[in-house]
Amino acid sequence: MAKLLILNRQTGIPFGSSLNSDLLMMHVKVKAKDVRFTIPIPYAILNIVISILSSKFIHQNTTKWTKAHFERIQLDFTFPQIDKESLKPIVNELKNHKGIVLVDVKAKDGTEVKIRL
Repeated sequence: MAKLLILNRQTGIPFGSSLNSDLLMMHVKVKAKDVRFTIPIPYAILNIVISILSSKFIHQNTTKWTKAHFERIQLDFTFPQIDKESLKPIVNELKNHKGIVLVDVKAKDGTEVKIRL
């Protein structure tokens, strides 16, 4: 009986393999006094978030929502439009560097945040 093997176009790794879940995740670890948790973030979710944040609807509404506050504190600032086409290659390149720690922060109160590819 023949098995059908479906490969991911970008990584060449078969779908459903154990390697696939590890390679395509960003891990956010938070340690506080009483709480420790890890949030795995798939790169697919990261691409969806980039698409949402770079939409014109979000850009227009953030400008509208913050305009009154910026006028009140006399700050002349507008949020720049996020370019999805320039961010997606960055995310795709991050997939090639598994294990790199992007953020490793320790506060004085013992709270730690670590973001690892």
